[in-house]
Amino acid sequence: MSHPVPGSSPAPAPASESAPSPARRGVLRGSLAASAALALGGAGLAAPAFALSGRPRAAWGVQTGDVTASSGLVWVRSDRPARMIVETSATESFRRARRHRGPLLGAGTDFTGTTALRGLPAGEQVHYRVTLADPDDPRRTGEPVTGTFRTAPDRRRDGVRFLWSGDVAGQGWGINPDVGGFRAYDEMRRLDPDFFLCSGDAIYADGVIEPSVTLPDGRVWRNVTTPEKAKVAETLAEYRGNFRYNLLDHNVRAFNARVPSIVQWDDHEVRNNWYPGQILDDPRYAEKDVDVLAARAARAFGEYTPVSTLHVPGGRGGHGGDGGHGGRVHRVVRYGPLLDVFVLDMRSYRNPNSPNRQADDTTGILGAEQLAWLKRELAASTAVWKVLAADMPVGLVVPDGAVDFEAIAQGDPGAPLGRELQIAELLRFVKHRRITGTLWLTADVHHTSAQHYAPERAAFQDFAPFWEFVTGPLAAGAFPASALDGTFGPDRVFVRAPERGNLSPMESPSYFGEVDIDGHSGDLTVRLRAEGGRVLFSKVLRPGRVGQ
Repeated sequence: MSHPVPGSSPAPAPASESAPSPARRGVLRGSLAASAALALGGAGLAAPAFALSGRPRAAWGVQTGDVTASSGLVWVRSDRPARMIVETSATESFRRARRHRGPLLGAGTDFTGTTALRGLPAGEQVHYRVTLADPDDPRRTGEPVTGTFRTAPDRRRDGVRFLWSGDVAGQGWGINPDVGGFRAYDEMRRLDPDFFLCSGDAIYADGVIEPSVTLPDGRVWRNVTTPEKAKVAETLAEYRGNFRYNLLDHNVRAFNARVPSIVQWDDHEVRNNWYPGQILDDPRYAEKDVDVLAARAARAFGEYTPVSTLHVPGGRGGHGGDGGHGGRVHRVVRYGPLLDVFVLDMRSYRNPNSPNRQADDTTGILGAEQLAWLKRELAASTAVWKVLAADMPVGLVVPDGAVDFEAIAQGDPGAPLGRELQIAELLRFVKHRRITGTLWLTADVHHTSAQHYAPERAAFQDFAPFWEFVTGPLAAGAFPASALDGTFGPDRVFVRAPERGNLSPMESPSYFGEVDIDGHSGDLTVRLRAEGGRVLFSKVLRPGRVGQ
């Protein structure tokens, strides 16, 4: 989504490396080192002398991803070469712990690694600890880092509750120690969800973080800074540094240790509004070929994100949503009998942004192969609820410049054109195959809203009614509500958005959504929430219906 950078000066900010590898120790000087200390606090990396001797450390915390009833992924980053070892147990005492031997962590993956856990008990709390061992002397181990998560239930009556949002550290609003950092993560952690769905823009690789920004009312927003956030990301090291930036926040690390995530990507993991084959006309970039940038970004995404379809055997390759690991971002995460989460990739296979009014479009926003995959998986799903986790909205108009469009809609309320053709095909398929319990969740547009789509209001009518819920930003600038496109008959039942663009987190709260599926009735309740414990809107959906 196109958004301006906050503040009056476009000049890049001086920056710091807050949790560097030993090779970058020389950049820590003066106020830059102070930024690092503010961000990491007591959990920061050791002093340089320790970094060159001693034992491996995992100062970036741990995280889990794509947890199912019997499996999950555990992630960690070391400060040097190390063997990753994971232990799991039913208790915090780690009595009768099960040991999982993980990979060797080295410079080739920026010292990150992911270990797959299999054979886990369904519907249970799992405690885990990650130990990093010297690869040359396994007896030399670092201090274990612990975490916990719940596996998906295998019984319907247990119910499911999860949160979703997106858009982190965008428009120049980074980690502000004056306000406690990314506080929304602490609020989400205290809600104790089964998992968190990150709907994309988990980083802003194209977003410079300046040391401070003066707000319209004269207040000053202060940012923790790092070298990689002082310019747009182009190199692999810079993309990696963007992922590390968010992990400087103690709220994020505490959240990751307790709440597993399902993560998808969108544009800002690479750069604003990118598409395959794009050649940039942007003086900030020395590398103009977006495919080159996307390959580097995808590799960093795969290194720093526990995604089951990325961490598969195979070589590193082009972007294609593969995270550089021979896999892909789109996937189904099956979360017990009540829920399947269909994670879409609306970025890697799309056609170029354009006026989006072509009368024939087989590529669309998903690509033909992903659309065929999605149809097969939806038809095969036996879950009561089928969440379509989209990184962009269906009927909200998202411009890309003066004449082009970034998402699906293009503002023409008539019959489907351009990328709308592919969505019309999908909606028609859902109706004719009588696939029940579908709803769309997304972020991207930096405000929160609820849209109900119905054929009696639409230009295209061969579909069953459905709901789309939008939330975010989690830690970025807030923006006015997007215009609606009438092709699929949306009715905006609720919206909360500012009147002017790019409000800071001091001026507009973080937004996230909550989904609660009752195990007895099967009812699904969506709550749109604002930071501070406020529920802004709530809607109950009944199970077993093709349309709501």
